[in-house]
Amino acid sequence: MLAVKTISRNSIVFRRAVRLMGDQFEISVVGNNPEWANDRFDDAIAEINRVEKMLSAFSDDSAVNEINRNAGIKPVKTNAEIFRLIDRSLQISALTHGAFDITYFTTDKEDTVFDTDQSSNPVLKLVGTVSYKNVELNAKEQTVFLKETGMRIGFASNSKGYAADRAKYILQMQGVSSGVINAGGDLLTWGARPDNEPWTIATADPTQKNQPFANVVISNMAVATSVNAEKYATINTKKPSASFNPKKGFAVSKIKSVSILSTTAELADAMATPVLSIGINAGLYLINQLNQMASMIIDDHDRVYTSKNISIN
Repeated sequence: MLAVKTISRNSIVFRRAVRLMGDQFEISVVGNNPEWANDRFDDAIAEINRVEKMLSAFSDDSAVNEINRNAGIKPVKTNAEIFRLIDRSLQISALTHGAFDITYFTTDKEDTVFDTDQSSNPVLKLVGTVSYKNVELNAKEQTVFLKETGMRIGFASNSKGYAADRAKYILQMQGVSSGVINAGGDLLTWGARPDNEPWTIATADPTQKNQPFANVVISNMAVATSVNAEKYATINTKKPSASFNPKKGFAVSKIKSVSILSTTAELADAMATPVLSIGINAGLYLINQLNQMASMIIDDHDRVYTSKNISIN
């Protein structure tokens, strides 16, 4: 049963900032009782920690680690939550033609040499076969099989979004009718502010009040942003290089940041980087084909491009 706590005239926004999943989270709930709010913060933090442990590739008893250990060996039976998350991730991979991909390659051999001649290098051949297409799901048996030895799965690209969705669910079950979860700058909101006005990007995250789209209404939505941050190489050069296309390996130009609006933080989180990597025109074309999703792109001249269902004045 979903408990509902209505907003009263003396409601305010309670906030707690905490470091979780290697990033800064800020959880906000609307209410009028500080003790009640603190209990709700504890509930949300406990759920985020549960998700982090479940998705960890370093914990010996995690389902993800069990799947990875058996890559190229046998299917692994897993729980429904992990199975559905992997299934959704593979669907996003197909949708983005592999720009989003939870699979990667690793080798336990420290002395592995990556010869650029693929015909003579068996390791490089294996790297080329590792992709979402080589993850085999059996819905009836609820098993996951990574077909290639050395193949691994990880959820760095969508775990924060999924954790935020789960924390929101727990908070709603505990009677939080309005709130915001800020997961390292990615926002998930529901309900309304204490004045019964909708949440905007600026009110959900005051640090973004100077953004050109700060007043976009995001009540009952999620916003994830991927930034094409310039980083300096440390080998024989001080020339800044932009983020790299995860599949092609070359620097992405023109795009400064991409913000994705969606109904879930998991989906918004997963879609932000693929749109960044495929460029403005292809990214907007992709988003315009999808329901209940929108995008705002800022280029390196601070010009704003939006998908068809967003209008910024």
